[in-house]
Amino acid sequence: MNKAVFLDRDGVINKERSDYVKTVSELEILSNISRSIKLLKDAGFLVIVITNQSAINRGLTTHENVKNIHNAIQEFLKKNGTAVDGFYYCPHISEENCFCRKPKPGLLQKAAQEFDIELKSSWMIGNNDSDVESAINAGCKAIKINTTKTLKNAIFEILAANSEKILKN
Repeated sequence: MNKAVFLDRDGVINKERSDYVKTVSELEILSNISRSIKLLKDAGFLVIVITNQSAINRGLTTHENVKNIHNAIQEFLKKNGTAVDGFYYCPHISEENCFCRKPKPGLLQKAAQEFDIELKSSWMIGNNDSDVESAINAGCKAIKINTTKTLKNAIFEILAANSEKILKN
C-alpha cells in the first residue's frame, strides 16, 4: 500500500482569498510549494490535494474554472520539477450535508481507494480545523499550519517521523 500526504489547497498551496479563488487569474501560488512537494515525493509519499470548493454551489465559479485552477497549479509544479498525484474537491455548501465536504472523510477515503493508500501511514496538512478533523475521521495523522507552524515545519515533522519509522523497521 502507498502512503500519502494530503494537502488542503487554499492557504497551503495558494494564497487564500476571503472571496474565494474563482479563476486562474486570482490564483497566487505560495513560494516554496514546489520544493515542499518535491521533498515529500522524494521521501516516497503520494501528494494529493483535498479541498472544499463551495464557491461552485454558491454560483461564484464553475467546475471548469476549478479544474483550470488545478491544471495551472499542476503546470506550475511541473515547470519546477514536481507534480501533485491527484486533486479531489467538494463543490457542496455545508447545508447540503454531503459525505465529501471536510470535516467528513469522504474525499480522503475516495483518494485512498483509488491510489491504494494506507490512511494510518498518511498525513493531512491544512490550515483549518476541518482539515484536521477530516484526517482524524479518515484515520490519518494531521498537522494544522498557521503563522507559527509553517508548511515547511510540517513537512520536516512528517519526514522526521517517516525516518524514525524506517529506522525502527
